[in-house]
Amino acid sequence: MKIVVSADYLDKKAELKKIIDDFDNSEQSVLKDERNTLKLFGLGEEIINVKSFRVPNIFNQIVYKYFRKSKARRSFEHANKLIKLGIGTPKPIAYFEYPNGVLFGRSYYVSRQLNYDLTYRELIEDFNYPDYDNILRQFTKFTFDLHEKGVEFLDHSPGNTLITKTGNNYNFYLVDLNRMRFRSLNFEDRMKNFARISKYKHMVKIMSDEYSRHYNKSCDEVFSLMWNEVTSFRAAFERKKRFKKKFKIKSS
Repeated sequence: MKIVVSADYLDKKAELKKIIDDFDNSEQSVLKDERNTLKLFGLGEEIINVKSFRVPNIFNQIVYKYFRKSKARRSFEHANKLIKLGIGTPKPIAYFEYPNGVLFGRSYYVSRQLNYDLTYRELIEDFNYPDYDNILRQFTKFTFDLHEKGVEFLDHSPGNTLITKTGNNYNFYLVDLNRMRFRSLNFEDRMKNFARISKYKHMVKIMSDEYSRHYNKSCDEVFSLMWNEVTSFRAAFERKKRFKKKFKIKSS
């Protein structure tokens, strides 16, 4: 077993381990799907968020044991990098890795629970959401700042940005952090990073307009490439979905 705890929580290590040990017996599930389970727990006066990653397939049990960092470890390390860069994400607390014999087993990522007002998904589901244009533009500026700081968030999708409101300003916090790269991004890389955000042209037009205000490309250039990346992603997504349905393949 491997346990890594942030310096601020070293005195809580035993409590954290007990929470992980009792994880499966807790009925406090916030989210559960084929891949992950998310639960909330009390830790002193704080509420913490524990994400359990399922045991990977046999190939990845070997990969994560000997060649690659686990999703929990990457989430923890990426969160610390983001915070150093001044980018919002729930405070990282710890990660746990459990073996499965000589192979890799389950892993857990622990962070402080963040109370938020909305996610980007609300903007997709309700085009009349209050202050819609302002939120979308501030989100685009937030994404531009990510790119300027060399952050490529590979899971930049509607549910993975939490948003809090303070007056007319909005703060953005990234979650689901295990798929992320830190590198210099060119124009194509930046536009590709919007591919999963929205399939709606009117939203892409607003984001293109805002992004071009901060970047050395015209609105037309930004929109053309951003929309192309969106439509290419959607086409590939639909092809993959049809293939899985045809051959009755479950998502991994």
